[in-house]
Amino acid sequence: MNTTLLANAAAQARGLAMDAVHACSSGHLGLPLGCAEIGAVLYGESMRYYPDAPKWLNRDRFILSAGHGSMFLYSWLHLSGYALPLSEVKNFRVLGSHTPGHPESFETVGVEATTGPLGQGIGNAVGFALSAKRAAAKFNTADHVIFDQHIFALHGDGCLQEGVAKESIAFAAHVGLDNLVLIYDSNDVTLDAMADVTQGENAEQYFASQGWDAVTIDGHDFAAIAGAIATAKATKNGKPKVIIAKTLIGKGIPEVAGTAKAHGEGGAKFIDAARAGLGLPAEHFYVSDEVRAFFAEKKAASKAEFEAWQATYDAWAAANPALASELTESIALSVPADLSEQIPAFAADYKDATRSAGSTVINAVAKAMPSFITGSADLFGSTKNYLKDGGDFSAANPLGRNIWFGIREHAMGAILNGIAYDGIFRGSGATFLVFADYVRPAIRLAALSKLPVTYIFTHDSVGVGEDGPTHQPVETVSGLRVIPNLDVIRPGDAEETAGAFVAAMHRTDGPTALILTRQAIPLMNHLSVEERRDGTLRGGYIAKKETGALTTILLASGSEVQYCIAAAAELGDGVRVVSLPCFERFDRQSAEYRESVLPKSVTKRVAIEAGVTGLWWKYVGTEGKVLGIDRFGLSAPGDTVFKKLGITKEAVIEAAK
Repeated sequence: MNTTLLANAAAQARGLAMDAVHACSSGHLGLPLGCAEIGAVLYGESMRYYPDAPKWLNRDRFILSAGHGSMFLYSWLHLSGYALPLSEVKNFRVLGSHTPGHPESFETVGVEATTGPLGQGIGNAVGFALSAKRAAAKFNTADHVIFDQHIFALHGDGCLQEGVAKESIAFAAHVGLDNLVLIYDSNDVTLDAMADVTQGENAEQYFASQGWDAVTIDGHDFAAIAGAIATAKATKNGKPKVIIAKTLIGKGIPEVAGTAKAHGEGGAKFIDAARAGLGLPAEHFYVSDEVRAFFAEKKAASKAEFEAWQATYDAWAAANPALASELTESIALSVPADLSEQIPAFAADYKDATRSAGSTVINAVAKAMPSFITGSADLFGSTKNYLKDGGDFSAANPLGRNIWFGIREHAMGAILNGIAYDGIFRGSGATFLVFADYVRPAIRLAALSKLPVTYIFTHDSVGVGEDGPTHQPVETVSGLRVIPNLDVIRPGDAEETAGAFVAAMHRTDGPTALILTRQAIPLMNHLSVEERRDGTLRGGYIAKKETGALTTILLASGSEVQYCIAAAAELGDGVRVVSLPCFERFDRQSAEYRESVLPKSVTKRVAIEAGVTGLWWKYVGTEGKVLGIDRFGLSAPGDTVFKKLGITKEAVIEAAK
């Protein structure tokens, strides 16, 4: 290990961070300066990566959970030879640059995960590690190892204080993710004050109590950092690892180093003296020829390692064509063109909850798509998404397709994102709809990052009944619908449920939330299987066509479609029923299709949904009516609550008249 060159690289990475933050008068200097030695060891010595093949399947992954320190990542991606030129470093936080304020996986080559909200990156790293364990078990053979990567995540006190991190840490140890290495930037400072104002736990003892291997080192000692990483990578004992690196926040700017003022851009005004103190020349954004040459040599060595792996991969693919084909299709997010046909039609007399229909559908999907895996937040028995014969994921059985997340909804969402970022398996997770807000931060990031994650939310309305208003999610469906790039599908019978799962699988540029009932609802047998499934794929369709001149349109989603159909039978031959299981998919249809379903000339419209009414007005217009629940629910049997709150056939008839 050439500590002189690593020290020069660390000093110059500090310089890049200071210059970039100073140039835009915005950003966070504390972590990039305090962790420079860690970056030098990771990118200069310890990590397996090849910048010219940024998606190399067997690369080590690095996630910056403390995403506010993004200039740490941008500096090292630039120095190590990724397609991030110095001009982009200079354009830090500038409109249109590839160096946004927080790392975005879809924006910058070499960024593995979109991070910023603290703690999410730790959950993402757990997802990456789970995916890697499963990939190794699935695809490695006795003759060829194509997956043996490690997952690194750098985080600080802020990440560790967030509940999502604590949930993820407990889960990672329980399932034996010993390929996961957290590096804890332990600088004893948070944004507002010294860390002891808000925390007092012993980090080593905490991690040890959770089942982790923990070691504390000097975060500025190159040998200590490299040794700790080497030990972590070499130790296969079923325990994830944490390296608690004691660092000086803002190191290099004496005026703020070691204080809360170093966290943000407060030290930027002192950078001229700081640069001189680091031995940097007056030239800003300076990188020496020696450091460039050092990373060029590292890149050449990485190329040789990559090419050796590629030869192993080619030999593996030749020896295992079926496995190779499955892996290729998984990475391509391939979905069988006839997926809907592989889901059996439901019997004409079927009447059950859509969560129960979902159980049948999800098992058919899993049979058709080997890459599909699922999990639940301690609710498999209620959410009904358990894959029969799929096995349970664990340290002893990493091939298991059912993930028992425990009562850890927030971690479940972040872990599912990590699985999706890794891009090998299609992940899904389930809980009650009322707990979607525990998952919401991860859902938002999945939507932002265009991740194909599927959420299965059951117990979708006041139909939950006796559990009362704490468990009756009147506002939650609409709350999810307002998240950009999230498809929210609330199917109205078992066949619409099948269509909803097919839609979720075919959607590869964003997440999908499936909203399923606890109470039984009937099949719409007057429609064909294809009409209901295809209509769901379109987001909305005519569920009952008028038999005379069209005068009135009744609209609903989910369990309330039945009330519209029953009401239409009594209202006369000019009434049309429209099922709108997914606003987002319907809004993406052509103007011609939307007009054919909801002609503008017909303004007499009534919508009904067992939830808040606000979002329905765009479909009913100012002359229409919306029946809903703009209040919290009641503790009583589900049917009683529906009647008390006006979610009935009779209410639809009265509103239409």
